[in-house]
Amino acid sequence: MKLLITGAAGRLGSKLVELLRSQGHSVTGADIVGEGVTRIDITNFASTRALVADLKPDIVLHPAAWTDVDGCAREPEKAIQINGLGAQNVALAAAAVGAPILHVSSNEVFDGQRAQPYREYDLTNPINPYAYSKWYGERAVQSVNPQHYIVRTAWLFAHGGKNFIQAILNAAAAGKPLRVVSDEVANPTYNDDLAEAITRLISTGRFGVYHLINEGACSRYDFARYILSKSGFAETPVQKITSTEWPRPSLPPAYSSLSNLAARQIGITLRPWQEAVDAFLAKEGRLV
Repeated sequence: MKLLITGAAGRLGSKLVELLRSQGHSVTGADIVGEGVTRIDITNFASTRALVADLKPDIVLHPAAWTDVDGCAREPEKAIQINGLGAQNVALAAAAVGAPILHVSSNEVFDGQRAQPYREYDLTNPINPYAYSKWYGERAVQSVNPQHYIVRTAWLFAHGGKNFIQAILNAAAAGKPLRVVSDEVANPTYNDDLAEAITRLISTGRFGVYHLINEGACSRYDFARYILSKSGFAETPVQKITSTEWPRPSLPPAYSSLSNLAARQIGITLRPWQEAVDAFLAKEGRLV
């Protein structure tokens, strides 16, 4: 199969390139930055359409996005341009050559006002600019390319990038005081597990909306405590705070845990988040 993967210089995009090439597929990794990738600016429709028309891929995977949530709050129009209109450009270009698209979205499209996990077709209601831009992207993809997979995920952590696990470990190692919110709940998800699940999903031809997350949910505080307990910092004190005590430009949904109902029906599940964290720490040489 011939694939085009946007955001190939990013953590998820690069892992998808690696996995799919190892499975024998012909893969073009594209991004606006990075080494060894084809150049693409998803905000430029003409050039995006030209690249896709030239490659004629069998499917386009679109993890490219602006994921700086607080940055999106400061520059909401830029967020729409990249995460909304950029997704529309890629979806239109794919549709023009008859190619399906897989678009990666976020748990933040929900408002966090319920107390049980969100299913794939529960009503969305974004409450911050990043969330709105991702919701816009979902709607754009769905409206212009009927052959689509929408994959929502949450609290992604990956090797080699900035993420919550590394921030907690770095602070603990430096002896810095830790203050972590306890009223924000979602699903910690391992980048490598998500990439593997996506490769399985695109082989099914079952278009639709999917929640691909490591099983189970926790608060940021409980997530931090688990990380510390498994990496030799179990005695590190952590102050439990509320989100109002951690002011930031973007307001995240309080409860945005996702339920994997649709993918489970076709045999695609991810292991519990605790096992995924253990695997991440082991690969980083931090599991004790």
